[in-house]
Amino acid sequence: MSLRKRIRLRNTLAFRLTLWYAGIFTVTSCIAFLLFYALIASFIRERTDQELSGQVSRFSTLLAVEGLEAVKNAAVIEAQAAGVKKVFFRLLSLRGQVFSSSNMAYWKDIDINEKAIQTLLGRRSYVFESIPIPDRKEEVRILYAMLSPDIIIQVGQAMESYSRFLDAFQRIFIATMTLLIVAAAGVGWFMARRAVSGVEAVTRTAQKISAGTLEERVPVRARGDEIDQLATTFNSMLDRIQTLLTEIREMSDNIAHDLRSPITRIRGIAEVTLTTGRSVKEYEGMAASAIEECDRLLDMINTMLMISKTEAGVGQLSQEKIDLASLVRGACELFEPSAEDHGVPLRCDASGGSQVVGDIRMIQRMFSNLLDNAIKYTPPGGSVTVSIVEEKDQVMISFKDTGCGISPNDLPRVFERFYRCDQSRSQAGIGLGLSLARAIARAHGGDIMATSRPNQGSTFTVTLPQTRVPRSF
Repeated sequence: MSLRKRIRLRNTLAFRLTLWYAGIFTVTSCIAFLLFYALIASFIRERTDQELSGQVSRFSTLLAVEGLEAVKNAAVIEAQAAGVKKVFFRLLSLRGQVFSSSNMAYWKDIDINEKAIQTLLGRRSYVFESIPIPDRKEEVRILYAMLSPDIIIQVGQAMESYSRFLDAFQRIFIATMTLLIVAAAGVGWFMARRAVSGVEAVTRTAQKISAGTLEERVPVRARGDEIDQLATTFNSMLDRIQTLLTEIREMSDNIAHDLRSPITRIRGIAEVTLTTGRSVKEYEGMAASAIEECDRLLDMINTMLMISKTEAGVGQLSQEKIDLASLVRGACELFEPSAEDHGVPLRCDASGGSQVVGDIRMIQRMFSNLLDNAIKYTPPGGSVTVSIVEEKDQVMISFKDTGCGISPNDLPRVFERFYRCDQSRSQAGIGLGLSLARAIARAHGGDIMATSRPNQGSTFTVTLPQTRVPRSF
């Protein structure tokens, strides 16, 4: 493996997780071993101390029954039976002088501990100590005890067998721990790879998207875990981004199309006037036409800015109590002359005291756009009806016409910016009125729904949250 790949592997999350798994397992196993080792060592020492204490008890009983000579002989015999390299016995005076012992050839380096004797004389029953044997690995466990008021016995027992047991335990533990650490690292690597596989899938998808493949999605394994939730959220975000990019492309195309026509007309008028103009009146006509086209462009741009600010929540809406019935009646009165000119009766059913909180100018513009559309797309002899209905905590304002209607293919897109329906419904305009109306409704916590049947008419229903106002208001 190359140095670059090794460095890249060390920087991965899976590698760090594996180190954490193996490290935590190693530390906990070592702590458990140390506790177990200390428990075994304590148990062995306690058992050895009990054996030494039992021997002292037997010698004390023998001294009381048969005398000192019997104790001396029994000490020699027992040392020989157990092995002179295993056990030794010494009989001491109160000053620590040896007056009898077993074979001490193997134990010649073991001295008398005067501090232990002093501690024993200080009314202690037993004094234990562990002494390392020079040039040997094992230790010897020594007991000082009062055999009689004027005799001290020193009993020593080699810990060689116990030391071999503990050494074997250490070797077995080291070998076992080595295998377990390797296994823990392998299991940890497997678990870490499975844990981060979903994150890697997200990373690969993001890399493909960065390369320009926006249609890529992260696979969801339907396990319901955090990785699946991340993948689902990431895919939803990609869907939203793709939708926004599509809308931006369409809007850019529509803007370019709508800007090209008035700019072309302005340039054409100016070019014709410059090449054929003979009088001041012709130049004045050119200026008037240019101003008219510029006003149309400014109106379109201002409407687009208003939609964007309203949808983004940038523009600060005023918060005032609005009497919807009064507002709707005022809008109908305003558009009644236009409806008469089109030969379309305008009916207004706006009774009651429905009230909302919002920006009255924005709501007026929303009603104006909907009324203008209803009248514009209703042929002479048809009708337009505006009505208000209260339902729970909502107010629904319906704008119903008997016009040409909207085809099922066009209905889902009527609120898109610059979208125009089929030619039978297309009229002069910039295609932003319904987009602005929906943006205003949503900015006030409501929405607009559209229903339509071709050649039978359309109904646009605005839903706004109603404000409950006390009667004394």
